[in-house]
Amino acid sequence: MTFTDLRSDTVTKPGPAMRAAMANAEVGDDVYAEDPTVRALEERVADLFGQPFALFAPTGVMANQIAIRLSVPAGGELVLDADAHIVAHEDAAAAWHGGIQTRTTLSPRGLLDPADLARLIRVGNPHTVGTDMVAVEQTHNRGGGSVYPRERLTAIRDLVRGHDMRLHCDGARIWNAHVATGTPLRAYGELFDTLSVCLSKGLGAPAGSVVMLPAEYEAEARRMRHRMGGGMRQAGILAAGGLYAIEHHVERLAEDHERARELAALLRDADFDVVEPETNIVLVELGEQRPDAATVAERCRTEGVLVSAFGPRLLRLVTHMDVDTTACTRAANAITQAAKP
Repeated sequence: MTFTDLRSDTVTKPGPAMRAAMANAEVGDDVYAEDPTVRALEERVADLFGQPFALFAPTGVMANQIAIRLSVPAGGELVLDADAHIVAHEDAAAAWHGGIQTRTTLSPRGLLDPADLARLIRVGNPHTVGTDMVAVEQTHNRGGGSVYPRERLTAIRDLVRGHDMRLHCDGARIWNAHVATGTPLRAYGELFDTLSVCLSKGLGAPAGSVVMLPAEYEAEARRMRHRMGGGMRQAGILAAGGLYAIEHHVERLAEDHERARELAALLRDADFDVVEPETNIVLVELGEQRPDAATVAERCRTEGVLVSAFGPRLLRLVTHMDVDTTACTRAANAITQAAKP
């Protein structure tokens, strides 16, 4: 059976041109910082976002954790949305590895409000843990690919700097925000002290993320990556896939956004409660009258359509470069049938 896979935009496979770029990559030992393709990727990403230093990491979780742990000491506090990827999908890494306390607030579609944030921030004293860092997620995964307006990010940046703290962006899908809004990547980059971006989601590379940091963090960041088990040798083979993705797959994200809108419209016409997608993620509320999300997802699988049960009665559908209009129609039909009582 051929599957239509809408579980995530991480399921894509590299095409012939990307595979050729990877096969022909010039490589060296990246633990010695001697892999030329890795260095080219790091320099390219740093330049795109106007950041001083970038470090290639095997995963987005590692990229986020490097940024957090270099900014928040053990026993320090990180403030972020309650549904942020760092809290919901990173296996408590900040607490487990870094001894970092997280304090959260529920925000509409995952987007922190500066006024609410101002009430959360604490100044440390002998009796109170002070806030060291605030983190935002662009786009917000559990918010349905929601996009922070730059004006709100600017207000958050000003608030954070007014308290002499750092601001981190989990920018795994910031490429989608860039394409959806037309906001230049450098306009995002200038807002954050640290920033991570993913190459293996919408951009379609097989692996890898990049974390951007102040230049003075370079030696410690490399040490932290090594300590976490992320020191890879001839990693240029992976970096070449990331470089190809950046050069060829960013602007095409607009197609994924259009497919998401098509899919949302089809499901809305079938009487589903659908959150209007801003980028490439569609959230579908099933309601009490329908089977639960796990049941619907399993029924869809038997029809060759893969979707994520994202909550007891919530489905997540993610469009990507392997999803066309025909796949959207197939998925909508399968979900409609699977969700019948």
